[in-house]
Amino acid sequence: MTSSAPDALTPRAFGWRVGGLLALGAIATAAVFTLPPIPQDPAYHDFADHRRVLGIPSALNVLSNLPLALVGSIGLAVVARGRGGWERAALLVLFTGLALTGVGSAYYHAAPTTATLFWDRLPMAVAFMAFCALTLGERVSPRAGPWLLAALVMIGVASVVIWRLGETAGAGDLRLYGLVQFLPAVLLPLALVLFPARWLRTSDLLGAIGWYAVAKLCEALDRPIFAVGGIVSGHTLKHLAAATAAAWLLRVVAGSPEPR
Repeated sequence: MTSSAPDALTPRAFGWRVGGLLALGAIATAAVFTLPPIPQDPAYHDFADHRRVLGIPSALNVLSNLPLALVGSIGLAVVARGRGGWERAALLVLFTGLALTGVGSAYYHAAPTTATLFWDRLPMAVAFMAFCALTLGERVSPRAGPWLLAALVMIGVASVVIWRLGETAGAGDLRLYGLVQFLPAVLLPLALVLFPARWLRTSDLLGAIGWYAVAKLCEALDRPIFAVGGIVSGHTLKHLAAATAAAWLLRVVAGSPEPR
């Protein structure tokens, strides 16, 4: 395990790098909220693969969530037996969120509506924000880790609740949720480049981030992938890639020394 990152950087360099991340986050946030409110597109619920198997509607999209629920549950059991400070808390929140995402996503795909989508997005946002807090705290400032965990998870929950309440009132707005989903995709890789590792190696974290990127790509290519032979859809592969990202992270956590 390496020494603390600030010790490996001069105070001036550390300050500039932290300032750069904060400035990028502020600029992205301001840019997103200059856009008009973005309601949920009803066409989002029309996935490529609607095949029913053994009476299960959209069976592959439903059942492909089981690996994520399983990995999340195993991760929760592994972390619960360990020790550690705020990092352990972040991992408990992360793997709990992943397990519940598997359940929530299966529930959603059995009957895709905006109402059921809430139960898919809520635990997903919690898990994603816990991973962001873990990465930024581990790289930038362990002292800020507990505060990052609390603040980011609350923002993630708020992004889904605000969207859902807006949809109920006929004025849905996905801007904050979109920011929660995509801003970390820029900030986290930058943090891995700009700050040395303390506990989790760059290659380990990039593996998890890389599989998540594959999941998002498969999601975007849902129909084109299904059009190749009609065997499996991109959305089903998205679930499997997300489970692989979770399994990668579980492997890293189970095989790494506990943070001090």
